[in-house]
Amino acid sequence: MSVEALPTRQQRTLRPNRFWRQFKRLPILAILLLAPVVICGVFGPWLYPYDPTALDFANTVKPPFWVDGGSMAHLLGTDQFGRDLLSRLIEGARVTLVIAIVGVFGAALIGIPLGMIAGYYGGWTDNIVMRIVDTKMAIPATLVTIMIGGVLGGGLLTIVISVIMVFWAGYARIIRGETLVLAQSGYVALAKVANCSGFRILARHMFPNLLPTVTVLITLQLGRALLLEAGITFIGLGIQPPASAWGLLISEGRAYLSTAWWIPTFAGVAITLTVLGSNLLGDWLRDVLDPKMRTL
Repeated sequence: MSVEALPTRQQRTLRPNRFWRQFKRLPILAILLLAPVVICGVFGPWLYPYDPTALDFANTVKPPFWVDGGSMAHLLGTDQFGRDLLSRLIEGARVTLVIAIVGVFGAALIGIPLGMIAGYYGGWTDNIVMRIVDTKMAIPATLVTIMIGGVLGGGLLTIVISVIMVFWAGYARIIRGETLVLAQSGYVALAKVANCSGFRILARHMFPNLLPTVTVLITLQLGRALLLEAGITFIGLGIQPPASAWGLLISEGRAYLSTAWWIPTFAGVAITLTVLGSNLLGDWLRDVLDPKMRTL
């Protein structure tokens, strides 16, 4: 190796500094908040201290271990049926992960193509799609959920379909606006001159440029999906006993709030922290993926 090829002292100093700058840009707090949900959702059955549905009437309404009367056997206490709260919270994280992934991505699979088609083709296609979107967005999410629950009954399927039906219109409206801007760009005009089909232009030329917006939208919708799931379950149309969900823990524990505060409180804290982590991750992705907001 020649002398010129050896890194100078200044270059050796800049490399750690560059790494540290990139590390500081990572959403550390968002990762810390979301990592427990992902870990519990994926590895839940191996993490349960107890069976989440096992009843133990000899240990009902036990407080957390740091409260008088609590024990290390049940770190976060037990509910009115003696079920271990930590195990039920872990099981609730699994339900949350399934709903967030299936529901939010299902809504994206419907809303994104419709928004792209409406924005690219315009005319009567745009009018039809956007009138459907306007009609959907005029109906409150709670009413949509109640109608779906009335047809399907309570359960995981009701929550997933509710999330899809509530969120797809938001994707369509935002992606349609982005597509209208991209449709006026030079590379789209050149693709048309090259006699590319509309499908090829949308899939190969426009969709990659929509990915930053899509990524941010999906991330931000994860927190909203969690809140919707908790609300649906709270009113009795979501996850049904003896299964476990964070919204169900709050619903069942509200009657014991004055005597056993830990039953609904830990589930409420889990929802709050997860939604916060989702929003922080979405904000970070927006800053990273938007060239106008990047800093050196």
